[in-house]
Amino acid sequence: SSQTSGCMLISGQVRGLFPHNNHVVRNTSLYNRPFVEQFEETPLLVAVLTYVGYGILTIFGYLRDFLRNWGVENCHVARERDEQKDFVPLYQDFENFYTRNLYMRIRDNWNRPICSVPGAKMDLVERTSKDYNWTFEHTGKVVKDVINMGSYNYLGFAENTGSCADNATGSTHKYGVGVGSTRSEMGNLDIHEELEQLVARFLGVESSMAFGMGFATNSMNIPALAGKGCLILSDELNHASLALGARLSGATIRVFKHNNMVSLEKLLRDAIVHGQPRTHRPWKKMLILVEGIYSMEGSIVRLPEVIALKKHYKAYLYLDEAHSIGALGPRGGGVVDYFGLDPKDVDIMMGTFTKSFGAAGGYIGGKRELIDYLRSHSHSSIYATAMSPPVSQQIITSMKIIMGEDNTTLGAERLKQLSENTTYFRRKLREMGFIIYGNNDSPVVPMMLYMPAKIGAFGREMLKRNIGTVVVGFPATPIIESRARFCVSAAHTRDMLDTVNFIFPLRHHHHPLIADGIPPHLFVSSK
Repeated sequence: SSQTSGCMLISGQVRGLFPHNNHVVRNTSLYNRPFVEQFEETPLLVAVLTYVGYGILTIFGYLRDFLRNWGVENCHVARERDEQKDFVPLYQDFENFYTRNLYMRIRDNWNRPICSVPGAKMDLVERTSKDYNWTFEHTGKVVKDVINMGSYNYLGFAENTGSCADNATGSTHKYGVGVGSTRSEMGNLDIHEELEQLVARFLGVESSMAFGMGFATNSMNIPALAGKGCLILSDELNHASLALGARLSGATIRVFKHNNMVSLEKLLRDAIVHGQPRTHRPWKKMLILVEGIYSMEGSIVRLPEVIALKKHYKAYLYLDEAHSIGALGPRGGGVVDYFGLDPKDVDIMMGTFTKSFGAAGGYIGGKRELIDYLRSHSHSSIYATAMSPPVSQQIITSMKIIMGEDNTTLGAERLKQLSENTTYFRRKLREMGFIIYGNNDSPVVPMMLYMPAKIGAFGREMLKRNIGTVVVGFPATPIIESRARFCVSAAHTRDMLDTVNFIFPLRHHHHPLIADGIPPHLFVSSK
């Protein structure tokens, strides 16, 4: 259906608004490829049982707090001293309650120490707890060759052999490890300028700027781009770094429903019609914040439609490509490359080097005037230590491989392998009947678990079978949408992916279980 603004057509359904399974774009004229995403709504019975599960945990939590208050059970968590009881609480009550009574039960699934390169396979330090996960002890043993399905190693550059590692080692010998100064003082090395020129060429923009920390690239640069009298329109599922940057800016923030162009357009139209609160003056600036791939949902931003809205309503667009750069597009150029769009249509292109490039830090690319402005106004530029030289060299080498400037086809092969692995892994999970979220081309694959007890059980059962996964629950996700999140890599072989799929129970009538599979009660089937 056409919008009254005449700007565009409404894109397909959005989770929570429509009962069906697939998101099918109806305005196909803006897209050069099929765009299908899956967000199956939580089954009603599962939602009820999930709430009941949290309710039971909460009841037992209050019971244990009662026992702790009377000294029957020891309390290991930090709390106010008796002489501080009349002061404002130092620890927020609910967060403290959630940590000691719910999170502690499954804390063994996070912060597992790794003692090898976190590549396609990794080695874990075995640990045990004698006090129900309050503290851990290392047993002295190492769990070898755990299949790594959790790291953002999309193109397999997390490695300690090959040209990336060799060049990073050579850079360490030449420059050392630390710089000991900011870029604006005595920390601006020639390797930093080479990196920024390469990033600008890779993105297809006039100029770029590199930062030593991906999180700070968002949180410290958005305040330099927006302030009081500006309006920020943010996707409801944006990363915490984007949310923090928006709050620090002092701008007015309005949130639109995830990937919902109808919601975004309504906010844009209202902003123009009504202006600023009380004074009704026009906004100084309207800035749209979106991500390329949303790391908890596996969804891809509807960038062609966002750009169409941005142009029509004269807003600015800030695109966070932390997970999409290197992982999407025929050239690995991210979501802009994936949709075949012009990089000049995105005002601020942001991304990180921590995923596809196997390094650390972030970048911002755009017009030369934008980058020159940030060099003198960004807190990340003025006050932060310059990026470590071996990290810079790792990025340069991996980026040149992706671009094919190393005179090999390794980059193109890895991009192709990642795409094939993503398609294969998603298809196999779907064939077995599991509810998975996200876009068909997204290497981030969330598989729904829903109930709180399954979060810990799934992570432990997978590790027993030498597979490392990330399990996620409230508050990182909605309370009834706990999930396991797989990250597919070009370094994964078909045998590794088959090993992961093999341990899952088949959901067909004739094959209720695979031998040695994970117990079927840990899953919810869509069939």
